Amino acid sequence: MKKINEITEILGDDTSYYLDHVSKKIPKERLQIPGPESVDNFRESDRSPQVLKNLAQLYNHGNLGGTGYINILPIDQGIEHSAAFSFYKNQDYFDPENIVKLAVEAGCNGVASTFGALALHSRKYAHKIPFVVKINHNELLTYPNKYDQISYGTVKEAWNLGATAIGATIYFGSKQSNRQIQEIAEAFEEAHQLGMATILWCYTRNSEFKTDSDDYHSAADLTGQANHIGVTIKADIIKQKLPTNNFGFREVDFAKYDEEMYESLTTDHPIDLCRLQVANCYMGKIGLINSGGGSKGESDYKEAVRTAIINKRAGGSGLIMGRKAFQRPLKEGVDILESVQSVYLNDKITVA
Repeated sequence: MKKINEITEILGDDTSYYLDHVSKKIPKERLQIPGPESVDNFRESDRSPQVLKNLAQLYNHGNLGGTGYINILPIDQGIEHSAAFSFYKNQDYFDPENIVKLAVEAGCNGVASTFGALALHSRKYAHKIPFVVKINHNELLTYPNKYDQISYGTVKEAWNLGATAIGATIYFGSKQSNRQIQEIAEAFEEAHQLGMATILWCYTRNSEFKTDSDDYHSAADLTGQANHIGVTIKADIIKQKLPTNNFGFREVDFAKYDEEMYESLTTDHPIDLCRLQVANCYMGKIGLINSGGGSKGESDYKEAVRTAIINKRAGGSGLIMGRKAFQRPLKEGVDILESVQSVYLNDKITVA
């Protein structure tokens, strides 16, 4: 695990920008800050004791166990991006057992993957590390490509193979989003009835969100609203891309917005933009985990640490990172995951 001086060395000249910033638009006193009792955020909810037990299993496993922070290894890119494209850099991960082994070796809170990958080795590993079964995916082979999420199995199948939680994606803003919202809301209710936790990948997809001037698919206001819909359908954890800009509603010119809204809630600092995402997760009562993004080679370590710092200082609950870890040798993959965990374990890196 990396110490604070090693973390600041990775950040370099950006150290003060990320570690000294104070968020004033939405102050931290308004947030439910992650901590050892994070599962108690649900103590007054309709979640059953079985759901709370599984949430506790997820929060209390691995190197971050008991901190209120989560680091999940997600490897479903074989479906989402094609197996050849995802695994040519490291052929080990055509074999799904290596997916689980990486998560175990790196001390992750859990491993998220497909029905097939987790079912094949469930008897060996489901009791050793929490399984998050991704129940829907984009279907990549249709030509021309389309952006839709379809079910690849049932909630009961996930329960049968020993899942601690189910995961699902909704493409908010897409033509199919209404159907997806209804399907996943029903799936989450069934998962809760069976005692499993629920994690929602809240992605935006609409060609109009990309204008001549910028791409607003990861704008803080759009992704924040996606989060808010996600917690409305009772996701227990929200997965979201780190915001890269803002003003999506204004620049695309739809939905409800005004200038005072933007001025009162956030600035252009990445921690403040992420804070808006956290606020949309019921002020942090539902944990926000940001995604690690694709692998870019040598810059991966800095980007991973930077993303973790933004998420933690914004009031988020952790990171869900795959490609930066599995598209490299095992030892390096473990190291980069542990680098992320170091951020959440370091008490000198506080909520802004």
